[in-house]
Amino acid sequence: MSGQTETEHEVMKLADLPEGTALRVDVDGIDVALVHSEGTVFAIDDVCSHAEVSLSEGEIEGCFIECWLHGSRFDLRTGEPTGPPAVEPVPVYQARVEGTGADATIYVSVTQGAGHTWQS
Repeated sequence: MSGQTETEHEVMKLADLPEGTALRVDVDGIDVALVHSEGTVFAIDDVCSHAEVSLSEGEIEGCFIECWLHGSRFDLRTGEPTGPPAVEPVPVYQARVEGTGADATIYVSVTQGAGHTWQS
């Protein structure tokens, strides 16, 4: 039996999100960038607050994702930009993984400000 709560949505298998990658997923009508970096799964709004383009297409470096268009970098833990041109943060959401091996499943809650909680 899953420990899924009413606010969580089963999104995908962890095996489908390799380390060092980002993927845009729809969670209850919200475009979310799921990022697997340094053993942690992060969930952050997929729209750059500066240029309104997909963050999941950007480069990942540690706990940061860089927008591919103008180079704005966002902290995956807080959504805060680390410098211009973006000055507004993007929402972050809670992500967790339940299970192990091939059965490990990612769940996301799109309650704003929840932050990430899963780390391998």
